[in-house]
Amino acid sequence: MTAIIQTIDTPDGPFTILADEQDRVLASGWTTDHEAILHRIAEKNRPAEVAEGATAAADAVAAYYAGDLAAIDAVEVRQFGTEMQGAGWEALRRITPGEPLTYTEFAVALGKPGAVRPAASICARNAPALFVPCHRVLRVDGTLGGFAWGEDVKRRLLDREAAHAIAA
Repeated sequence: MTAIIQTIDTPDGPFTILADEQDRVLASGWTTDHEAILHRIAEKNRPAEVAEGATAAADAVAAYYAGDLAAIDAVEVRQFGTEMQGAGWEALRRITPGEPLTYTEFAVALGKPGAVRPAASICARNAPALFVPCHRVLRVDGTLGGFAWGEDVKRRLLDREAAHAIAA
């Protein structure tokens, strides 16, 4: 499989997108380090070849940062994981911008109220950041918790989404 990788500028810093031959996002994040993006995917699922180029997802990122928070929802992603992880990643895409959930609420949304640690693990293993908005899940006490691309980026994403939700 040959994949395309593209880095664009955003208000939160450089954002790199790795997409497959069908333009589905495999991994993404706030970095220029292509290896860091590739390592978000298990070695057995990584593309054999990667070339720099343009992705359709880049337009959605630009639209998101311009205020169209729903633009990222239409971007197709491809993730590799268990059935529960897949259900979790789908559930993350249903979290309304500006209305983050706690890990406990996210576990309930998965239909597994006692599975808070697995719910957190689903977020941690999410490769296409932003498109599958794991940044919308917080600790029970409302603090940020971890984020692969840094708590500063997570805070700015949440603040941006909250501001748009208030304005809407």
